[in-house]
Amino acid sequence: MIQLKKGDKAPDFSGFDQDNKMHQLSDYAGKKLVVFFYPKASTPGCTAEACDLRDNFARFEENNYALLGVSADDQKKQAKFRDKYNFPFPLIADEDKSVLEAFGVWGPKKFMGRTYDGIHRTTFVIDESGIIEEVITAVKTKVHASQILK
Repeated sequence: MIQLKKGDKAPDFSGFDQDNKMHQLSDYAGKKLVVFFYPKASTPGCTAEACDLRDNFARFEENNYALLGVSADDQKKQAKFRDKYNFPFPLIADEDKSVLEAFGVWGPKKFMGRTYDGIHRTTFVIDESGIIEEVITAVKTKVHASQILK
């Protein structure tokens, strides 16, 4: 797993969202970009996290932030997740895990004594010129927006 840290250049990623629209790092030049990686659409923790970001979306916009969610779910699952909870931000369907691997959030996890590969819930805050400003690994799903918008 790659260990990206504050001050590193963000990976030049590209991926398709729930509507088959391509997103890449360069699309967000001049804006702050919050890329939040979550394990699985429509699960309790991921829903709480994304809904908290949705509920604070106006605050993000006021501060020149764009938001982008990423998981390995397919476009159909991402679209259903977005539509059910009315998310105002795109969700990347990273089925080939290229974005997950570029950011180093795909790798071994432990759950109930067993080890498996999965997505580590992590959020990257990238500044206007593509430099990582913050890496949040201890994501508090119910109050995640306040971890970003201090």
